Amino acid sequence: MSATILVTGLDVRGLLLDAPLLRREGYSVEAHDSVNSLTEQLLGGQARLVVLGTYLPDQSLTALVRTIRSFPAMRRTSILCLIPAGETHELERQLLDVGANAALRRPLDPLALDCWLAKLLTVAHRVNVRIPVEGHVVGSTRSMTAGHFCATTRNISVHGALLASPVRLDVGVDLELDLRVSAERMPLHALGRIVRETGDLRWPYLGYGVEFLFMSSSDRLVVERLVDRGMRLTSASSGRVTNGIHSTLRRNRWIYEVREPAPSVDGWQVEIRRSPRDLWRPGQAGPYFVVSAATPMEALLEARRFLRMRT
Repeated sequence: MSATILVTGLDVRGLLLDAPLLRREGYSVEAHDSVNSLTEQLLGGQARLVVLGTYLPDQSLTALVRTIRSFPAMRRTSILCLIPAGETHELERQLLDVGANAALRRPLDPLALDCWLAKLLTVAHRVNVRIPVEGHVVGSTRSMTAGHFCATTRNISVHGALLASPVRLDVGVDLELDLRVSAERMPLHALGRIVRETGDLRWPYLGYGVEFLFMSSSDRLVVERLVDRGMRLTSASSGRVTNGIHSTLRRNRWIYEVREPAPSVDGWQVEIRRSPRDLWRPGQAGPYFVVSAATPMEALLEARRFLRMRT
């Protein structure tokens, strides 16, 4: 059986002493002496969490996190970094920027460590879905971040979401969010915090990883149903390497990409992207429009109708 938790760059015995949760719940923990050994196990197993320290013989901690996130098979694995007290705050920021879920500084608070481990070991499945979001920054009197902003989710789980917004926001600020799920009469309300900024999105959008700090039980149930339905609808994916593109269309100086249908709460969505003809590369076009329909085929037909009308 593959280990649930993989560890490198630190003393695993110390981790077990600092984290009573691991002993209490009986999680399988496996230590690795090298980065190569760790990545081989990650590629071949089903680890849910990687705990990393700074004592790495092969490469820096930041480079290792970046390496793990570069493999599609590892992107759903949670990463927790434990760093010495003397390390700079810049290192914490860099680790979060390249994809770590959390970076904790020693000496470790056992309660805080247990809370993070419990959260990362129960990271729920997330689905790619576009939900309009309105929000504003709260509890940040010293920040120059804009107050009100609009965004769209790129993916969502019961624990958080990836937001795309053209507005510059600061990592660490708290947000009040209204998520306008089309099947619900009223928006879902959540209190969240920006835990990292991601550079995965194309201009003009900026990407923000948001952790949900509070959501009512009824709104959480809506998100759970959304995620559950999305996972069931996508579980039979064919695995073709298409960069997520269903089809392309050339009109004058533009190339339009019609993306594969993605499940939403009340049906399916198709995103349309476009790029200048002479600059187009598969999967690299910028955002243009999103259409919705009850079934995948109807959503694709709606996308084609939209392009005929607009182009």
